[in-house]
Amino acid sequence: MPRIRTVTALATAAFALVAAGAAYAAAPLGTHLGPATGSGMLKTYLGYYDAHKDSYVITDVSSKPQAAALHVNYSAAIGAVKGAPRQFFVIGNSAPGQITVWGSEPGESDYNPLWEEIFVTWKPGVKPVLLVRDDQIDALQKAGKLTEKDAHIVLNAPITKVGK
Repeated sequence: MPRIRTVTALATAAFALVAAGAAYAAAPLGTHLGPATGSGMLKTYLGYYDAHKDSYVITDVSSKPQAAALHVNYSAAIGAVKGAPRQFFVIGNSAPGQITVWGSEPGESDYNPLWEEIFVTWKPGVKPVLLVRDDQIDALQKAGKLTEKDAHIVLNAPITKVGK
C-alpha cells in the first residue's frame, strides 16, 4: 500500500508541475519580460508608409559596416532571411525632407520587422520628388526616372508607432 501512495503522490506532483508550467507559459507575454530599465535607450527614426510617417527603431543589421555606423548589433543570420518586405533608402540626390519609405507596416498581412534594404537612386537629369509610398517608387522606376537596387542587406527595424 505505501508504494501505491508514493506512486500516486509522485504522479500528482508531476501533474501539478506540468499544469503550473503550462499556466506559466500561457500567461501574458509582458509578465516574462523582466523590469524595464528606462526609456530612450534606442534612437527612434521616422519613415513613410502610404504618405504618413511611422516611428521605428533599429536593433540589428546583416552588414558589419552598417552595424558599426549605426551602433547596432551585427547579425549575419538575418541576412539569410528571404521574402522580407522592402525598405527603401534614397542614395544621393533627393527631395527636401526625404526619409526612408516602408513597403509595409503593422496591421498589413506582410508586415515583418525584418526588412530587405533597397537603395533608390534618381537618374541623372531627373528632378527628385518626395517619395512617400512604395508603389510610387515602383511606378517611377517603371517610368525610367529612378533605379532600385537590392542592397542584399536585412535590417531588423520594428515599427513602434503607426502614423505620426
